Amino acid sequence: MLDQIPTEVYLIITTIGALAMGLFAMFVRSKSAKKPASVKKIILPPFFMSTGALMFIFPFFRVAPLQIFEALAVGILFSTVLIWTSKFEVRDGDIYLKQSKAFVFILFGLLLVRVIGKVVLSSSIDIGELGGMFWILAFGMLWPWRLTMLWQYKKIASKDKSAIPI
Repeated sequence: MLDQIPTEVYLIITTIGALAMGLFAMFVRSKSAKKPASVKKIILPPFFMSTGALMFIFPFFRVAPLQIFEALAVGILFSTVLIWTSKFEVRDGDIYLKQSKAFVFILFGLLLVRVIGKVVLSSSIDIGELGGMFWILAFGMLWPWRLTMLWQYKKIASKDKSAIPI
């Protein structure tokens, strides 16, 4: 049944989904800056996202080793931009993620690059493999960013004993 759906339909649906998720991420990020950060809030999203690896159980999403490496490399490269815009500050005895004016534009820019890449690559890479590659890219972007945030958070928490590092 899925084989009868044209690739273009998959491309349109997944692109709309990626845009919706990107907008959702921007919304969540802007709201989270209004609440104190915690180790749990920093480290849980990558663990939640890791459940997406179950997609690789299905052959439709499997990716060649070279494509895994390429997607991870691009994800790590993209993570540097997120790391650059994520800084913490202490306010009223709590640690908050600073609201960066550039973050929304950078996140939107990264999303746009991903969507354009997806449209361009969909003509030469199977849509299932492409989905797997973009999940790997996102995963490769999320882990270094969140680990760096955790390191920054712990560093600030150890300096400012009034900030609660839990």
